[in-house]
Amino acid sequence: MALDQSFVGRSYPPTAPYEVGREKIREFAEAIGDTNPVYFDPEAAKAFDHPDVIAPPTFVFALTFKAAGQQVIEDPQLGLDYSRVVHGDQRFVYTRPLHAGDRLTVTSTIDSIKSLAGNDILSVRGEVHDEAGEHVVTSYTTLVARAVEAQESPAKAQDIPAQAQDAQAADAQAAKDGR
Repeated sequence: MALDQSFVGRSYPPTAPYEVGREKIREFAEAIGDTNPVYFDPEAAKAFDHPDVIAPPTFVFALTFKAAGQQVIEDPQLGLDYSRVVHGDQRFVYTRPLHAGDRLTVTSTIDSIKSLAGNDILSVRGEVHDEAGEHVVTSYTTLVARAVEAQESPAKAQDIPAQAQDAQAADAQAAKDGR
């Protein structure tokens, strides 16, 4: 079932503030294997005119995807079947880096809903602001809800082992015949 086009342009209320912590930044940087000292050492970050350590650029995904999940994805009126969703695209447009100590809110807006070959393509924009109301980053997320028809039927899935067995038998016979 196609997603409801009337949701395009719908904005959800801002999330509760999320405080960016040094330890979370460190853990994230370690997880992605980025050893840039501005993610770990406050003095290194201050040498680049930052008030504290900064977060790697993709760190904000944790905030924006959580906001979209709690508001957009779980909105029963939208009709999104999350069991069929794959992550299509992600990009960020920064005004400034995230700093340890920032208290950030996210406002999610549905930018577009398209249908292509039975797949629903949902674009969600997450506007991230600090406690003073200043813009920090905008996140653009594209989700693809795969069409039900595009999924393989159980009958076809059962045929695959038989086809593989037939191919193996043909290969064995060809090897036996010296072909």
